[in-house]
Amino acid sequence: MLHIGFHLSSAKGYLHMGQEALAAGADTFQFFTRNPRGGRAKQVDPADAEALQQFLQEHAFAPPLAHAPYTLNPCSADDRVTKFAKLAFSEDLATLALLPQVPYNFHPGSHVGQGIEIGISKIADLLNQVLTPEQPNLVLLETMAGKGSEVGGCFEELREILDRVELSEKMGVCLDTCHVFDAGYDLEKNLDGVLCEFDRVVGLSRLRAVHLNDSLYGKGSKKDRHAKIGEGKLGLEAIVRLICHPALRGLPFYLETPNDFSGYAAEIALLREKAARSV
Repeated sequence: MLHIGFHLSSAKGYLHMGQEALAAGADTFQFFTRNPRGGRAKQVDPADAEALQQFLQEHAFAPPLAHAPYTLNPCSADDRVTKFAKLAFSEDLATLALLPQVPYNFHPGSHVGQGIEIGISKIADLLNQVLTPEQPNLVLLETMAGKGSEVGGCFEELREILDRVELSEKMGVCLDTCHVFDAGYDLEKNLDGVLCEFDRVVGLSRLRAVHLNDSLYGKGSKKDRHAKIGEGKLGLEAIVRLICHPALRGLPFYLETPNDFSGYAAEIALLREKAARSV
């Protein structure tokens, strides 16, 4: 079964997001835990979280995915930025405990000239400070395109972080198709090879979610510019092969393409049709 959804605003509450997703033909969704550019998180109504839990069960949804703000950078050289990263991380995990099956995805960050080793060390240090044995939510490192001083542009960097996290059972990975392709991994012509490389370095058992995006600039560009499905350099055929790959079967896919509601609904319908034909 293809579990697919798209990014929704949490402004109107958790249950409203589930209802919007269902209206678009989705059976999961993604949302930011707070303004993606930072700031305080909106207070969550426990009754709304409970209503969403019941809705997800009734409609056989895959777990939604919570996304940290883009400004969360645990490996910044600026103390104010790293303090916000710790605060936001801690607050978000405390809130998400109301939705225990929802993973918390974040961009590892940018070392801003300090070097990859320092960047990896700072990210692992943050995780070791905020993760607790009692927390129900998994935390996912997102694969990155490798632009500028980003950490996570290759699988080895993600593995380095994971190896340094004490509560490793609380960790997983979210693979972004645009990011991985832009980083130089050939999802278009060598999907099997890329997944084998991921399994060798990180482990497919760590892979818990996929951001499903086409790429505006293409393999090795390190640009991180998403395109609509079938309108980028990765292409529709490669994306269909990906969502139908046996190694990814059962994983939830989250669209982050530059779309409005009707555009997402059309992409979901298209991908469901293509996947059904490939069975």
